[in-house]
Amino acid sequence: MGKMNRRQFMKKTIVAGTTMAAFPATIAGTARAERGPRVVLHPNVNNLRVVGVADPKMTTAYTPVASWTVQDQLVSRDAVWRNMDKLAGGLAEVGNATEAWQRIIMKPPGKSWAETTVAIKTNNIGKQHTRSAVMSKICHTLTDMGVQPANISIYDACHGTNIYRKTAFVDLPENCRIENTWGGSTTKTAIPGPWKGGQGRAKCLAHLVNGSVDILVNIAMCKGHSDKFGGFTMTMKNHFGTFDPWPGHKWGGSEYFLSINKTKEILGEMEPGSGRVLFPRQQLCIIDALWASACGPGCVSSHQPNFLAMGVLSPVVDYVIATRFRGEQMGWQPNMGMVSRMLSEFGYEKSDLDFGGKIVAV
Repeated sequence: MGKMNRRQFMKKTIVAGTTMAAFPATIAGTARAERGPRVVLHPNVNNLRVVGVADPKMTTAYTPVASWTVQDQLVSRDAVWRNMDKLAGGLAEVGNATEAWQRIIMKPPGKSWAETTVAIKTNNIGKQHTRSAVMSKICHTLTDMGVQPANISIYDACHGTNIYRKTAFVDLPENCRIENTWGGSTTKTAIPGPWKGGQGRAKCLAHLVNGSVDILVNIAMCKGHSDKFGGFTMTMKNHFGTFDPWPGHKWGGSEYFLSINKTKEILGEMEPGSGRVLFPRQQLCIIDALWASACGPGCVSSHQPNFLAMGVLSPVVDYVIATRFRGEQMGWQPNMGMVSRMLSEFGYEKSDLDFGGKIVAV
């Protein structure tokens, strides 16, 4: 694919958004014996909505094959920040960016913003990493709300060694913490089904197991990967840098991939016996596809789509971006068997999605 024609992209894969009623805490519908309970993570935002923006002004030159350092120099911070505000408004379905972010990022009950802790999962494997403008916008949005910079931790527990050197983020609020591996995935926790019939345990980042992290933000790349993960790595696969990744590369790896994204460590604490999320931990998922690739996970970028996307429920974000953006627009067809399971394991199917699973333009 050559340089993206933004008008064609919008016409083909994105539909304009319309204002909807507040998304319910539970979703009524026909019984689905073959599926688990419908997961509704975020009480303030439509969990089935995915917003996106394609804007060539987010970069200053067209260089589809480039190192992270070169990419970071080509990114227009102001344009990225402006478009991320638009994404927040489109996701929260309000016109004011400040109000939109306040609706998306929820303060934990019983804590002030100054006491709130936030972990940001970045992807530090291979050649493609989060660009500084995307990371800095999230960090500044959090500190503008009152989160203390020292309470924001950026990590990749698997491939995060020397993030500060390999991915030298700029424009972060002073005292934001780049944690590298943050000690790695060291603490065992229960993993729900389908992996090992819901009887398995696996190692996870201690700070999520012990509850010292209040809010989790997932910033993922848009790269290829094994068919057993859908043929790509985005927000769900990103947590192979939160949980021990090795069970995912053994027999039953597809089930492990699905199951770790159902844990309380990712979704938040659940009501005993029901699985209802009491307070969402992973409150936001972002796809940084300013550059992207069909190959992966370790390869250099091959395309420069100048595209960003956002949603709150990880399997929905991955399904929509895999089918509409990677598949339809870029021509990188996903493994539909696996991407369909991303929905069904969380209680959904394509017909449930906002606008039939299309990306909503901002």
